Order: sequence, then C-alpha cells, then structure tokens
Amino acid sequence: MKKIILDTDIGTDVDDALALALAIKSRKDIELRAVTTVHGDVNLRAKIARKMLKISGLEHIPVAAGISQPLMRDRPVLGWAGYEGRGFLTPEDEGLKPCETHAVDLIISEIMSMKGEITLVSVGPLTNLAAAIIREPRIAENIKEIIVMGGVTRLFNGLNLPYREHNILCDPEAAKIVFSSGAPIIMVPLDVTLKVYIERKDLDKISMVGSPLTDAIVLMVKEYLSIVNRDYTWLHDPLALAVSIDPSLVKMIDMRILVETRGEYTTGQTVALPAKPGETGVRVCVDVDINRFKDFFMSRICEKQS
Repeated sequence: MKKIILDTDIGTDVDDALALALAIKSRKDIELRAVTTVHGDVNLRAKIARKMLKISGLEHIPVAAGISQPLMRDRPVLGWAGYEGRGFLTPEDEGLKPCETHAVDLIISEIMSMKGEITLVSVGPLTNLAAAIIREPRIAENIKEIIVMGGVTRLFNGLNLPYREHNILCDPEAAKIVFSSGAPIIMVPLDVTLKVYIERKDLDKISMVGSPLTDAIVLMVKEYLSIVNRDYTWLHDPLALAVSIDPSLVKMIDMRILVETRGEYTTGQTVALPAKPGETGVRVCVDVDINRFKDFFMSRICEKQS
C-alpha cells in the first residue's frame, strides 16, 4: 500500500474535497498518513478535511494546518473567501481543530521517519512543500515521489488553454523551489485535467450510495455548481490522486520544468522544455484515458464500504 500525504487548499474549488474523498474510498490501495492544508484560511480548510475524515470513521488521521501566505509574502492570497465550507460546515463543527503539529513539521517528520515510502500529493499551492525543502533539504532525496496538480504546458493540446494555472500562480517562488529540488516529481497539468470532469447527472448515481461521505460530496458539488453557474466541474485534483494509485491512467514524458517568477505578464507560468541528456526530468502527464479514469473515479466513490 502506498503511503500518502495529501497537501491541499480544500474548500475553494470542490475538486480538493473530491480528491480527499477518493483517497478515503481507496483504502485498499493507499494508506492516507496525513492531510495538510495550505494557502488562505488554513484552519478553516483543516476543519473541512477533519469533518470529511470524521464522517468516514477516520478521525485518527492527522490534519495539520500549514502556511497561509505565499512564501515571499508579497503576493495576495488568491481564493474565494466566504465560500469555503458553505453548506457543509455547521456551528456544531466549531470544535474541529487541526492537530498541534504544523504542516511543514509533519511533512518533514513523515518523510524522514519513513525514507523512500511517502508519496506527497500536492493539489494546492506548493508553499508547505517548499518550506519543508528549505528547512530539511534531505526530504528531496528521501521522498518516494511528489505528485503535483499544477501548471500547464500548452504543448500537446493547442494554445486554447490558460497560460497560467492557479496553484502555481498562487506561489510561483515555492513552485520554483520544488521543481528545482531534484525530488522525483510527476506533474499533472491543466493539459490533462481539463479533459476530465464530473457532471450534475453523475450526482444521481453517487446519491444512491447513501453514506455520510457520499451525501456530503453531493451537497458540496451542488453548492459549487451553483456558485460557478455550471452543470459540470473539472476533476483536476482527483486525477492527481488517481495517478498516485494507477499511473497507467495517463501518458507521461520526461521534461524540464521552469517556473517564471519575474515576468510582468508571465509570472506563474510553467515552461516545459526537453529534458537534457542524463538529466532526471519531471514526468509530465501529456494525455489521459478519459473514460477509464472516469470509470475509476465513479466506481471508487460509489463503492459501498463496511
């Protein structure tokens, strides 16, 4: 079983919650060691994660709050303050607090105590991970793998994609540190995540499971769809989590990833270049088996568990 830490800005786009739900429902494949929160109101984000774990009978899994601001503290916090947890959290959840250990300390402790065993799935800005690398550089050589939902290459699916992606844009300096750390990294960019989505009609099937977790998922997705005024939303973060379980869902090539931090118009952009001979590049996802992933996601979420 793969040992996973999920680092997340859960509570804004609903795909973070769906990624955590997928991790919860994939206990036969992964051991979720911890959830860490990043960017913005990290304590509120931790509360959402704690409640999802609680209603799933997994209160023992630690949830640690991390860094709320970008690494350089010279950029605004990007998010939808006021929407996080709407419709899911209630006044009864006020007692759900993160653990006393800071997220950066927990990440370092887990990686260094289980060398070569921890996969960190980052589905938010990379601030926590960058700070962990700064504090303990050895985690780059002792982590099994980092899977980053972030960035965009625009090399394989035309130029009609955004030229910057939210998680990288929130803290490009942190992303630059992570991508240049030498750690083994899989990058799951918009090039593939914008191909996979959940529709309102999928919620009917999920509703039939009738568990506290699936009921919560349906509630959160419906709330989010009402906010964005759509009948679908993308499964960015669940795809990254799924890749940690089954990498064959995607096609990957080795590339060199640079992060722009100083351009007037390009700050936050990821630049994908061919990996140099003998260089260990970032494994970049360039295609996804859409139907197989969607079947994987829905079957896991809708699986009844004792």
